[in-house]
Amino acid sequence: MNFLSGFSTLTIFTNTFFFLVLILSPCFAEAQVKNPQEVKDLISKFKKDPRGPYMDIRWFCQDGSTRTARDPCPDKPGNQHARYKNEVVALAKKEHLFLGQILTNTPYSDFWDAPNANARIKQYQMEQYLRRKDNQWILRRAQYYRGAIQSEDEANWGIGFYHWLLADTLQLQQNYFLIRQGLMDIPHAADTRNAQLVRALSKEISDTLAAFQNIRIKIHGLPDAGDIKLVREFQQKHQSKIPEGYDTKVAQLLQEMEILYRPFEVSDFNNQRKRLSKPIQVQSGLDTFLVQYSATNLPEERCKLISVFALNLRQVLPTAMKPDERLALLDISLRLESMLFQEINLWEVSELHEVLSQVYCLSEAAAAFGYLAWWEWAEIRPALEPPGEVDSITLKSLGELSDNARNIIDWGTSMMRTHYLPVEAFYKPFEPLAEGFLDDRIRSSILLPLGNAVTLLGDIFAQEAGLANLVMSIPGQSGMRGLNPGYALGELVVDPAKDELNNPSPDKIYVFHHPPDDLKPVAGIATVTEGNLVSHVQLLARNLGIPNMRLTDENLASLKTYHMQRVFYAVSPLGTVIMKPESEMTPEEVALFAKGQRQEKKIEVPTDKIILDNPTILNLRNLRASHSGIWCGPKAANLGQLKHMFPDHVVEGLVLPFSIFRAHMQQLIPGQERTYWQMMTATFEQGQQLITSGKTETEAESFILAGLDSLRNQIKKMPFLPGFERELEQSFRETFGKSPGEIPVFIRSDTNMEDLKDFTGAGLNLTIFNALDAKKVLQGIRDVWASPYAERSYKWRQRYLLNPENVYPSILIIPSVNADCSGVLITKGITTGNEMENAIAFNRGVGGAVDGQAAESWILAADTSFKLVTPARELRYLTIPATGGSVRLPSNLESRILSPENLLALQHFATQIRSRLPTMPGIETSGPFDVELGFQDNKIWLFQVRPFVESKQAATSDYLLQITPKVAEDRLVSLKLNIPR
Repeated sequence: MNFLSGFSTLTIFTNTFFFLVLILSPCFAEAQVKNPQEVKDLISKFKKDPRGPYMDIRWFCQDGSTRTARDPCPDKPGNQHARYKNEVVALAKKEHLFLGQILTNTPYSDFWDAPNANARIKQYQMEQYLRRKDNQWILRRAQYYRGAIQSEDEANWGIGFYHWLLADTLQLQQNYFLIRQGLMDIPHAADTRNAQLVRALSKEISDTLAAFQNIRIKIHGLPDAGDIKLVREFQQKHQSKIPEGYDTKVAQLLQEMEILYRPFEVSDFNNQRKRLSKPIQVQSGLDTFLVQYSATNLPEERCKLISVFALNLRQVLPTAMKPDERLALLDISLRLESMLFQEINLWEVSELHEVLSQVYCLSEAAAAFGYLAWWEWAEIRPALEPPGEVDSITLKSLGELSDNARNIIDWGTSMMRTHYLPVEAFYKPFEPLAEGFLDDRIRSSILLPLGNAVTLLGDIFAQEAGLANLVMSIPGQSGMRGLNPGYALGELVVDPAKDELNNPSPDKIYVFHHPPDDLKPVAGIATVTEGNLVSHVQLLARNLGIPNMRLTDENLASLKTYHMQRVFYAVSPLGTVIMKPESEMTPEEVALFAKGQRQEKKIEVPTDKIILDNPTILNLRNLRASHSGIWCGPKAANLGQLKHMFPDHVVEGLVLPFSIFRAHMQQLIPGQERTYWQMMTATFEQGQQLITSGKTETEAESFILAGLDSLRNQIKKMPFLPGFERELEQSFRETFGKSPGEIPVFIRSDTNMEDLKDFTGAGLNLTIFNALDAKKVLQGIRDVWASPYAERSYKWRQRYLLNPENVYPSILIIPSVNADCSGVLITKGITTGNEMENAIAFNRGVGGAVDGQAAESWILAADTSFKLVTPARELRYLTIPATGGSVRLPSNLESRILSPENLLALQHFATQIRSRLPTMPGIETSGPFDVELGFQDNKIWLFQVRPFVESKQAATSDYLLQITPKVAEDRLVSLKLNIPR
C-alpha cells in the first residue's frame, strides 16, 4: 500500500518514476509545478470543501484490499482513514506534489523518497507549517471530517518508520540532520494514558453535545496545543446548555489537556529513559545530567550542561543499539534544544569573556543538533575555544574568533537552507505563505540565539578595531563581508524575480539569495549564499571590479525598504562595505563617476600572430603556452604546457585550431550569397553605424544581439568541409585509440579572448559534457563554435573588448575523467590577500566549484596547515558514466570531500606551479594562477590553468583603500571589557 492507498498501479508507477527522476532529472528540488495557478485554485477549493483533499473513508486491510467505512476488515484488523481525491492522485503522479499526506499505510521508503532529495518528507513538514500558519490550510474544513486521519495510527506509523530508518546506522550517519529535523513534525509518540483520556473524554462529551463534534474530530485527527483554546471557547459559549455532570467532564478534559501540553519538566525524560537498555552508558549519562541540571539555577551552567550532553548523545547515536533506543535519544536531543532555547534567554552577558563563552556553548550545541557535520565541528572547534587563564587577547585573535563564529552560523544556516529552500521554492508559485517556511525553521532553532551572540561578538570586534560597514543604516551589519572590491552607482534591486535575473540591467545593483550560474554583467551584486569565491560568476566579478558582498537573510529583508532606490555601493579590498543613497554621496564619491573617470580599460584581441592558413587538427602533446593566440586559445595551449610538465596528470587531447573555425566560416551560408564570416562582420559594422547615426548604445546592442543570435543558429547547422569528419575520426584513433562514438569526451570552447593576463572569461562559452555518440560529438563542435556569439558571452566580453569581430574559437577535445571530486586551486589566499597561501574549492563528482556550487573550501597556508573556510552544501553531485551523458547522485554532507592527504597533495602541486610555470615560454605572468583539477582514486588530474585575474582598478583605487582603516592587530583587548546592554 502506498501514499495513494487503494491505487495499486501507482505503486509500480512510483518505483519506476523514482528511477527515472534519478537518471533523467538533475534533482527534484530544481523542479517547478507546470501550472501553479491551477494548483492554487485547487488548494482554494480544498479549503472550502468539508472533505478537503479527501474523497471518502475506507478500511485498508492487511491483505491489500480496501472496504467501505461500515465494512471492517474481516480477519486481521486494518486501518481506517481517508482516500485522496482524483486531483490529488494526479498531482502526485504528474508533479511529485503530495497534498494532505496521510502517513498510515504509506511505504516507508516511498515517504523517505531518497531518489528525489527526500522531497516527500520535506513536503510533509511544509504542510505542517502551512497548517499552523493558515488555520489548517487545505484541511481548514476537513479537520472536522470524522475518520479522515486517526492520530493513534499516525503515531504508530511514525514509530515504525523511525524504527525502519534508524536500523540503518549508515543512513543515520549520512542523514543525521534531516532525520532529526523530521522528528519534529512526524507523529511518533507512544500513546500515553493522558492522551487516551483526552480522546475518551472528548468522545463522551460529543456523544451528548452535538456542538462539540467538530472539536472532538479535531482532537482525534489533528491534535495540538491550540485545542485547549477551542475547548475553552466552547465551554464559555455553551455554558448554559451543558447538562449537569458534563460540566465537570469538560473541566476534566481541559485539565488533562493542560497536562498533555504543559511546558517541559525534568521528569519528562522518564519515558525516554525507560526505553534505554540496562546497563547503558547513555542512561547513566542522562541520570548524571539531570542531577547536575537540577542542582543549579544558573542559566550559564545549565546551557553548558545541555550543550555538552547533547554533543555526547550525537557521538553515541551511531554505536550499536536498538532502533527504539536511537529514537529515544533523538527525542531527548529535541528536548535538549527546547531547553537550551529557553535557558539561553536567561543567560545575560556583561563582559567580553562571557560573550566568548556563550558563542562557544551555542556553537557546540549547533554541532550537537546537526546543523554542522561532525567532522566540521572537529575542524573548527579548536579555533573557537575561549582563551584560558588570561586577562586579555590581541585584536587579531578577537577578529579570528569573530570570523570563526560567523563561519559556524553560516554553515548552520546553509545546512538548513540547502535542505529546505528547494521545497520552499517549489511551493511559493502556488502558495505564497510558503516563503516563511525556511525562516521559521531557522528562527525556531538554536541558530537564532547563536546568530544573536555572533552578531554581538562581531559588533564588539568592529568597535574595538575601528571597522564599520555603513549600509543604509540597517541593523546587523557585522554580518556583512565584502568579497570582491569595487564601486558602483545604480538602482538597487532587492530579491529580484527570476524573470528579471534572466535579463538584468548592467546599470543596476542586485541583492539576491544566490548568484545565478549564468548571470550577465551588472553594476554590483550582494548575495546571501555566495556559492564559492572561485565560481565562474565570482571570478568574472572580481576580474571586472564589480563590487560583491556576502550578507545575511536579515540584511536582505532590511534592504527591501530601499528597493528601486539609486544608491552608491563600494567594497574595499579588505571587505569593508558602504552603501548609501545617491543623495548622500560625498564630492569624492561623485567624482568617481565623472566622465572619463569611470571608464574601464579596454583591450584589443591581438591578431598579428594568429595562423589561419593551416586548418589541421593538432595533438595536445605538441602545444605549449607560447602557442596561445597563434594556433589556439590559452586553454588548450596552457593544458599542453601542463601535459609537458606533468605528463602523467594530464589526459591526451585533440585541438581544433582557429584556422579550422575560420575555414568553415568562409563557406557560403546555404541559401544565401554571403559567408558566415561576412554575416558576423556585417552585424558589428552595422551596429557601429547605428551609434554613429545617433542611436543609443542600448539600441545598437539590441541590433547586434539579434544579429548574433541569427548567426549562432546558422553555425549550429553549418555543414562541415569535405574531409573534416574523416580527419577527425583518424585523429581520434591515433590519439585516443578509439573512434568517435567509442570513447566519451569533453568538447571545450577555447577562444583567443579568455584566460588572458587581464581578462579571465571564465565560464562564458560552452563545454559539452561527456559526449559519446558520434553525432553528438559532431554537433557539439558546431555548438561550441557558436557559443561565443551568445548574449551572455558577448556582454561580458564587451566590458573589455574593442574588436569583437576578431574573437576566434578553437576547440579542445579531451577524454572524460569521471573524477571522485573536482574543483579549483588558486595560488593565492583570496580572502586574505596573502600571496603565499592557496585557496581551494572542491565538490564531489565532475565540474566542481566552477558553476557556483556551495563548495568545500580551504585555505592552505605556506606552513602546510589547513583552514576550513566553508563545507560543501550540495545535495547532489554530477558524475559521468562511460555510456555518455551525466547523472546526479546523492551527496553525503556528513563526510568531508578532501582528505588531509588530498590537501597535502594540492599544497605540493601548488608549490610546483608557483615555481615552474612562470619560467615557461608564453606564460606572461608570474601568478597567481587558477587551476581546475580533480581527484580520481586519489590521483590528481589537471584540466586547465589560467592567470587568476583581479581588477587592478579596484585593487589600487585610493578611495577603496582609504575606507578600510588599518587594524592594530597586536593591541590587547581586556576580556573583562564591559558589554553595554
